[in-house]
Amino acid sequence: MELRDIEIFLTLAEELHFGRTAERLHVSQARVSQAIAKQERRLGVVLFDRTNRRVALTPVGRRLREDLQQAVDLLREGLARAEAAGAGTGQTLRLGVFGHAGHELRPLIEAFRSRHPGSDVQFGEINGSDPFTALRTGEHDAHVLWLPVAEPDLTVGPTVLTGGRVLAVAADHPLAERGTASLEDLGDNHVVDFGPDAPEYWIAAMVPTRTPLGRRIPRGPAARTFHEVLSLVASGQCVHPLGEIAARYNRPPGIVFLPIPDAPTMHWALTWRSTTDGPTLRALAQTAADLGPISM
Repeated sequence: MELRDIEIFLTLAEELHFGRTAERLHVSQARVSQAIAKQERRLGVVLFDRTNRRVALTPVGRRLREDLQQAVDLLREGLARAEAAGAGTGQTLRLGVFGHAGHELRPLIEAFRSRHPGSDVQFGEINGSDPFTALRTGEHDAHVLWLPVAEPDLTVGPTVLTGGRVLAVAADHPLAERGTASLEDLGDNHVVDFGPDAPEYWIAAMVPTRTPLGRRIPRGPAARTFHEVLSLVASGQCVHPLGEIAARYNRPPGIVFLPIPDAPTMHWALTWRSTTDGPTLRALAQTAADLGPISM
């Protein structure tokens, strides 16, 4: 069976109407009828029951549709992978991440390199106080950012990481003895103020402005980098919520990381400037979508 005849058969099996099939494939209705009749003669079976009122697949026709659809899907997937591999060969993406997130992304990066030989990813650092500038200036090709990201000039791609949150507190803070924290505890403490360069809605996804009971969470002192946050916490000037990855890779003296069981799971997604949606970036995004989110 030729590819065109397979396309005609599968389209008719979906539409169950000779006229709509012909219109969809931009061929004559006679061409559709001839292709189906030809295959029925060749196979020695009836694929469609036809009456003046309806067209329906026979049991043999239904089985053939399932088998051919699987083969066509595999063919398309193979062609798409080959095209993506060719498009991404030899190009390097600059990917902005927070802290040690690059290590958590190893399964994604290894899969990308395997699919697209010659392509690579280099990591750059993001500061929570200014999460978008490096994207907008072209310094980075993409960022891995917690959601939501609601910037009209940025595209949000697939989620690549998920994880919970911890509260960084000084080792002599009263919460440290308790061994755990809640979002309500934030109302009794100051958290870091990241300043005006990061949108409030985005900061609030990690550090809410109010507790579950509606109490305002005090902001200040100011910090721009992760290490500045840790210095302020260690000095007892504030506490601060962070992704739980911070507790996994950091053991600074004078700081304790407490789990926050009532904090919702954070989702981190590939994000890039909409005007730079090139083939290599699409290849990375497709690899991420196929792999699915990595749990931190």
